[in-house]
Amino acid sequence: MMQETNDGINKDVVFSEIQQNRPATMKKLKIIPPCLGRFRTIVGQCCHQCTPNSLVSKLAQRSSLGFHNLLRINETHTRYRGWLVRRACCALFVIGCKVNASPVGNRMEGVCQSIRVKKALTTEQTAPEVGDGPGQINQLSPFLPLINTCILPGLLRFAAWMMLKMFGSIFDSIQVNLNHLPPLHRASQEGSPLVYVYVRQSPVDCALISLALFCHNLRIPYTVYPLQVHSCSLRAILQKIGVVLLPLSTPTEQDAENNRFYSPAMTSLVSELLREGEAISVGLSVETGQGGKWLTRIRQLIKEGSVPDVSLVPVGISYDCVPKTNIQVGLISALQWLWSSLWTTPGGGVRIHFAQPFSLKEMCESRRCNEDEWLPLQDLLLPVILNNRPDSVFGKRRMLWLLPSHCTSEHREATEPERDLRLILHLMYSATSTMAVMSTSLVSSLLLYKHHKGVRALVLCRDVAWLTEKVLFRNRDVGFGGTLMEIVHYSLSLLAPHLIIAAAPSKKDPVIVPRPSLAATHYLSHQAHIVTHTFILEAVGACAVLAMLNEVASSGVSSRIRSGGVDWEEAKGHLDFDVVLCQSKLTEMALQLAHLLPPGFMPPCQSSQSFALNAVDSLVTCGILIMEEMTRSAPICDFWKKEVDLTWTTSDDPYSESDCECDCEEQDLHSYKISQPKECPDMLFFLCSMLAGHLRALCWTTDGLDRLHSPLPEREFVAQIRSYLYDTANKKKQHYESCSEEAARTAVRTLIDLGVLTEELQNGGVFLGVTPLFQLAENRQKLHNFISKYLFN
Repeated sequence: MMQETNDGINKDVVFSEIQQNRPATMKKLKIIPPCLGRFRTIVGQCCHQCTPNSLVSKLAQRSSLGFHNLLRINETHTRYRGWLVRRACCALFVIGCKVNASPVGNRMEGVCQSIRVKKALTTEQTAPEVGDGPGQINQLSPFLPLINTCILPGLLRFAAWMMLKMFGSIFDSIQVNLNHLPPLHRASQEGSPLVYVYVRQSPVDCALISLALFCHNLRIPYTVYPLQVHSCSLRAILQKIGVVLLPLSTPTEQDAENNRFYSPAMTSLVSELLREGEAISVGLSVETGQGGKWLTRIRQLIKEGSVPDVSLVPVGISYDCVPKTNIQVGLISALQWLWSSLWTTPGGGVRIHFAQPFSLKEMCESRRCNEDEWLPLQDLLLPVILNNRPDSVFGKRRMLWLLPSHCTSEHREATEPERDLRLILHLMYSATSTMAVMSTSLVSSLLLYKHHKGVRALVLCRDVAWLTEKVLFRNRDVGFGGTLMEIVHYSLSLLAPHLIIAAAPSKKDPVIVPRPSLAATHYLSHQAHIVTHTFILEAVGACAVLAMLNEVASSGVSSRIRSGGVDWEEAKGHLDFDVVLCQSKLTEMALQLAHLLPPGFMPPCQSSQSFALNAVDSLVTCGILIMEEMTRSAPICDFWKKEVDLTWTTSDDPYSESDCECDCEEQDLHSYKISQPKECPDMLFFLCSMLAGHLRALCWTTDGLDRLHSPLPEREFVAQIRSYLYDTANKKKQHYESCSEEAARTAVRTLIDLGVLTEELQNGGVFLGVTPLFQLAENRQKLHNFISKYLFN
């Protein structure tokens, strides 16, 4: 008789017995420290390649100022004392915070008189009199409320008080790293305006950043809000506290960017705000790249000299549980959400990290970074896929779909879109790297990638301690600390709606199993994304090892692993065979897989070849691979038998033909063998599973192309692909992480870049269809085989 718990976890029943019966080895893992040494991991430092001057001038000293919980306000945060103060300390604290007023002033006149707006109006007008002042106001009427956005101190204080009360009913705590605040104060005093950049996860991201800055007496930024707000009264309030909204006539950001007046008006507005010294907050979407358009506008202003310089601040926001909010924001829906939040139990905490500010001008003018050439994905991988060419072209995948259409127009310089793309990708990577890894993310990744069939509570506690140590070794901060049992219990209590927790009366150790449903798997996959980002080097290297094993092994356990018919426990005993993996071939496999990664996983200032080499080296560091050297016919110091080493070259090129031959010969002498300890198979399979969802979505999308009657509108095409992915996962009763809307969009975008799908502009919309090359079943099968060799089932 099994007892199943769905609504929550009884800590007394489940974990008290574990503590009484835990083995002796668990006593050493009772306390999980948030750092390995005396100080916490320093996260968010400037890139030493792109901004070395900012790194040196603003390098933060090692200190331990701790964290500040914004929701824990008492009388010590005010200038007053007494029993009455203790009851009104939140209001007194808000009144005592410093607020910089930001009136509209002559901002409207500056925007209307800007060269960009005048040029846009000139190209649109059909008669000379349209260019007059009233005509300009007529054309810009949809954007006038946006231009009149301002910050009123009184209303801002009231909004801050409301947010403190509202977030107090939603979150347990909002922790801000105090070590990151002194650099922000110094940067704000130096004169350059600050631009905060974060990765979008929830509509409350921008509110959390503004609240954290408000509570620490920093200038409140003008916030670019990406969602449509329909209520006129709510829009009027938000625009008085510095929120730049979308125009009422445009439902999405993409529709707004298609308006020929929107981009010039917003660029001029940003120019006016930065000249006044105002701060700006921008969110980036990893899936579509939306929000990056505002960064391209700022970079263009610096290039033109309209703005001397700005300091970019990547912000990492980590949630124990991402709050659920409505996509369409209205006054009634907002009030309903506020009312419901007052009666709900706070769920999880938030950790906010502000990275080190760095100069955007220095990043734009820096020539210290020798990066790869930006090439289309089909030029990088298509010859390898179709012609079985063993080597790849060195380059970096060009993702111009992350940029707005006006940034890729022909009148701009050829290198401008690539610089904009590098800036967006760099800030995506920096903001994600600044995020802390929460306990719910660790538990989600373990349940999804390592124990998808279920795990005992004691084993889960042991793996959480092991994975925490691995995360800290990779210079990533964690958002938890304390007793191991309390950490695991806290995580499971937050993830309880997505788990099945069962315990037999005869056994006191419960079993935790991920709930086999679409919603549960999507939620766990979203929580585990930050862990995948932390171990991306090891994951790419592990998938490269798997691809080589799939190529060299044609029988035995390897073929069963490929078909998914072998259990991990069974596979452990069969990996005791000697197979030599060539370093150059393994690096080549890792390089090809790196081109298929979604945006935000690779730093754009690092070459793809260097990333692949680091991926292979990371497997040696974590003990999966053992490096060995093949026997030589002559000692390494015997130069007489290698006369080519003593010959002079007439070329100053370090990559001349003779040198390359020697380098390749030396490189081929290095090889790897798979380590044999008991932990190796588990670690290898765990890392391979991190990228399995993305690769499986690509495989299933390739299989479903022959079932579509293309060309179709882009939205309908993605919807049908997602429906096919869901049907496939539902038929298998597993792998639901590969059928989310984000997975479908990413797979479709990858196939477009790869040349499998073509984009055509018809009837004012984008239509997608299969290219003639991949209408052949043979070529689709080659693509499927290329992707599936990296896929671990």
